[in-house]
Amino acid sequence: MHAVLAGFLPIWVITALGWAAARFDLLGDQAQTVLGRFAFTFAMPSLLFLTMSRSHIGDLATAAVGVFALSLLIVFAAALAAGRRIFRHRQADQAIGAMCASYVNSANLGIPVAVHVLHDTSFIVAAALFQMLFVTPLILILIDLDTHRGVGDAWSRMLRLPFRNPVIAASAAGLLVAATGLTLPDEVVSPVQLLGGAGVPSALFALGMSLHARSRPTPAARAERRLLVALKTVVHPLLAYLLARYAFSLSGHALFAVVLCAGLPTAQNAFIYASEYRLATDLPRDTVLLTTLLSMVTLTLIAYVLG
Repeated sequence: MHAVLAGFLPIWVITALGWAAARFDLLGDQAQTVLGRFAFTFAMPSLLFLTMSRSHIGDLATAAVGVFALSLLIVFAAALAAGRRIFRHRQADQAIGAMCASYVNSANLGIPVAVHVLHDTSFIVAAALFQMLFVTPLILILIDLDTHRGVGDAWSRMLRLPFRNPVIAASAAGLLVAATGLTLPDEVVSPVQLLGGAGVPSALFALGMSLHARSRPTPAARAERRLLVALKTVVHPLLAYLLARYAFSLSGHALFAVVLCAGLPTAQNAFIYASEYRLATDLPRDTVLLTTLLSMVTLTLIAYVLG
C-alpha cells in the first residue's frame, strides 16, 4: 500500500494547492485558463519531445504491449460508442469521454508505481510510447475535425494537424530525432527539459483550480461519470487480465505489468485537451479525480493478487 501511496501523494498535493489558489483568489480569474494553455502549448510538448527523442520504437514489439494496446482500444471504442448512442454527445466530447475511460496516467503516476511495485519501468515506458504515438493523435484528430467542422477540407486538415498542434508536432519532432540517432546538445536539451518539467505540475494545478467552481452534475451526467469510472478502474484492468492470461498466455511479471498499467487512472491530459479546445471540462475533471481516488484501492488489490 505504501508503494502505491508514494506515487499518488504528489498528485493530491499539487491538485489541492491549485484548489486553494482558486479558493482564495491568489492568481486572478484567468489563471486556470492561462495555466492550461501553457501546459498544452509549451510544457507538455517539451516533455513529449524529450520522451520521444529518447524512445525506442522496437520496445512496442512485445506481446505484453500488444495486450495493453488491444485492451485500451476496446475500452476506447466502447466509451466512444456510449458517448454517441447513449449520451448523444458531439464527436469532440465523445473523444474526450473515450479518453477518460481508457487513457492511463502512465507518466507522473505510472512510472513511480512501476518503480515501487514492478521494480522495472520498461513496460510502463513502452505503454506510454504507444499512447503518445497512436492514441493521442487519434483523439486530437477526432476533436479537431469536429471543432473545425466546415472549415476547409477534412483530409487537408488532418494532414496539417501535426504542424498546427503543438502536442503532435513535438511528438513527431522527437520521433524524428530518435529515428535519425541525433544527439542533441545540452544547450537545446536544458531549456526544453526545464519546460517539460512544468508540464505535469501546471496541468494538475489547473485541474485543482477547476474544482473551486465545481457544480452539481445532472442525473445523466452522474450516470456517464459512473460508466467512465467503471470502464477505467474495473473493466480496463479486467479485460487486460483476460486477454493477457487466456488469449496471449502471459503469466508472471508480464501479466502483472499489463494489468497494473491498465489499472492506472485517467491522465490529466484529458482535462487539458478539453480545456484547450473549449469543450466541457466537468466530465474529464471529475473522471480524473474519481479514477485517481478509486485506483488507489484497485491498484493495491492488483498488486496483492498478482504481485
